[in-house]
Order: sequence, then structure tokens, then C-alpha cells
Amino acid sequence: MHELGIVIQIVRQMENYMDENNLKRIDKLVLTVGSLSEIYPKYLEDVYPIAVEDTRLKNTKLELDITPGIGKCKQCDFVYDLIENDNTCPLCGSSEFTVISGTEFLIKEIHAI
Repeated sequence: MHELGIVIQIVRQMENYMDENNLKRIDKLVLTVGSLSEIYPKYLEDVYPIAVEDTRLKNTKLELDITPGIGKCKQCDFVYDLIENDNTCPLCGSSEFTVISGTEFLIKEIHAI
């Protein structure tokens, strides 16, 4: 489970951000997690309280914005949800696709005071 290490790194980045911008606290942190990324949202939520326990983010709420894994069929150009369709185009049955979204992992919003 590498999510703990990722969250610890985000906490460090946020504390640096707070210092650079003279912020007293961050109320909410919104992360975008792609459903095709190697990051498991459930694990992020589980380790977040541990990672922020003794930091200035201990009262910061975590919100996750999950983006679907969207692909475009290389045969017929149909755009579809890869996970829901088991990586197979529901229109033509091809399993050749280009990933359009769903691999991202980023800090989307910082709600600070």
C-alpha cells in the first residue's frame, strides 16, 4: 500500500504551501483520483487520518473526486467507460482503445483560511 507515502508527501506539500502563502489552516483538500490510476481511493481515505495526525492538516477535511476511465475506440472512434465495459468497445467489440481520462492523480482544490 503506497497510498500512505503519497498522502505523507501531499501533507508536506500542503505545509510548504501554507508557509509560502501565510495560511493559518486548510479547511478542505480536494484530490482528483482517476479510476485507472494505481491509487485506491478507499486506501487514501483510510490512511489520511494517520498521515495528518501530528501535522497542521489534522483538522483538514479530505474530499476525493473520482474520474472515470474513459477510452476512445481505435476502430470506430466511440467514446466509452473502460471499466464498465471491461476495456471492450460496446459498439463494435474492439479492445483497442486510447485512454482519454482516468489516469490522473492531482490536487484539485485547496480551501484555505
